[in-house]
Amino acid sequence: MNKKLTVVGLGPGNLDYLTKIGLEKIKKSEIVIGGQRQLEEIESLLDNQYIYVMKKLNDMKEFVLKNLDKEIVFIVSGDTGYYSLLTYLKENFKRESFNVIPGISSFQYLFSKIELTWEHYGLYSLHGRKIDYIEKLKESEAGLVLLTDEINNPIEISKELVENNFFNVEIIIGERLSYEDELITRFLVKEYKKYDKKYKMNVIILRKV
Repeated sequence: MNKKLTVVGLGPGNLDYLTKIGLEKIKKSEIVIGGQRQLEEIESLLDNQYIYVMKKLNDMKEFVLKNLDKEIVFIVSGDTGYYSLLTYLKENFKRESFNVIPGISSFQYLFSKIELTWEHYGLYSLHGRKIDYIEKLKESEAGLVLLTDEINNPIEISKELVENNFFNVEIIIGERLSYEDELITRFLVKEYKKYDKKYKMNVIILRKV
């Protein structure tokens, strides 16, 4: 008999932010599947589980189909409901039932650190994707939240905003959120040249001021 496939969101990174039910599901699992970084994060929680490092999705799919009688837990970053592996899993295991346990997203965490709410912000990912964030910023009431990559980094985004006459927008950059070396940097985009550096794994808030 097939068991439910469990998807657990780790939260921003530090295991202190992993939900209790997520923790329990990981500990009771027989097989844990995730990317190298995610599996390294939960190493202290594992006992005798079989560890499957996910590289090629098709290979992972074949592995799962052969082990549907086991307690399988997929580990994903942040919240299971935002640009998550869950989409792929639902499309490729249509006959299976799921138990989905969300985590805290990086942008939720960052907003809590700067003591603001985010209901009026547009939320978008630039991680390997293209969006017209200039137009999105014009349309947004309060600003944007952007998940970034190396190409769409804080300085390039600031530069493009200035070139499009957005001068009084505050950029808030959260690096390595929830870890000991966490760093939050804030400046007006028109001052970006003073803050030109390479930023570590980060999420960005563009706040209209």
